[in-house]
Amino acid sequence: MAQALEAKPDVEMILGLGTKEPRVPLERTEFVRSDQKYSILSRIVRATQVDTIVHTFLETNSLAVPSRTLHEINVIGTLNLLAAAGASGTSVRKVIVKSSTHVYGAAEQDPAWFREEDTRTGSVRTKLERSLLEVESLVRDFADDNPHLDVTVLRFANVLGTDIVTPISHNLRRRLLPCIAGFDPLVQFVEEDDVVRALEFATAHRVPGVFNVAGEGKLPWSEVASIAGAHLLPLPPVRPRLFAVPLDRLGGVRFPPEMEALVRYGRGVDTSALRDRGFSYRYTSAGAVVSFARANNLRRATGSTAPEYRYEQDVEQFFRHSPAVVRGTDI
Repeated sequence: MAQALEAKPDVEMILGLGTKEPRVPLERTEFVRSDQKYSILSRIVRATQVDTIVHTFLETNSLAVPSRTLHEINVIGTLNLLAAAGASGTSVRKVIVKSSTHVYGAAEQDPAWFREEDTRTGSVRTKLERSLLEVESLVRDFADDNPHLDVTVLRFANVLGTDIVTPISHNLRRRLLPCIAGFDPLVQFVEEDDVVRALEFATAHRVPGVFNVAGEGKLPWSEVASIAGAHLLPLPPVRPRLFAVPLDRLGGVRFPPEMEALVRYGRGVDTSALRDRGFSYRYTSAGAVVSFARANNLRRATGSTAPEYRYEQDVEQFFRHSPAVVRGTDI
């Protein structure tokens, strides 16, 4: 997202907050290390007078962090962000939140396509879904209390791409995709480039409200495995996670709680609302899987991975400001 904004000359200043240093080279973006609760954000907003906040830090993989940390990142972090955005005399005029279609859950009685105004039909079964629903409730109340601000929530479907690592992409790279015996649900994906483009679109345009973001169409779970050259790993329909946990320990197969209902019932979301506002996708759901498979097959064939960039602030300051650096060179 920062790289995309750097390419826009009308964006005067870009500042990123995070617990970890950037993994990609950035030229115009300033970086400030923050805790996962964004406790420094109010000071940053006052000092920089930013007009737009893009909240991309919500955790959507429950295996990545402990339960307590999940709540701290998603709920407490969002509370602090909204407090900074809505403070008296704030310069902020736009808040964009990167959410997830996990808020809809997955259940047998679900509609074929969830619209933004629809509510989930099943009960909340996972801590991740509960935290995301709580976040969206906080954001909804914030938008009601601050009608002078443009507040946009983008609910992204499962993401696939050449760089991002999710439980699904992790399994596909290992050629083992968990499924539940007797079920072959229809699922949706969004390609990682379209994720960035949607965030960029919301940053550049006035689109307050809640929007689903996913590639057009759905495809069977078995076809996802076939396209990616993976084998389906059947789990029993009753308490499948009891069998998945040992597989994670032995073979590195990822099966977070939020995946269980998805691979049983699937999920589809209507994406016409954002398209009606002028956004266009580059990838369908099937196209996102094909793009991932091509990149993954190339990685397997060459045995190569892109070198990991490590941001060092003093090094970057040297490249930006030192008189020893010849301007106009490729650094």
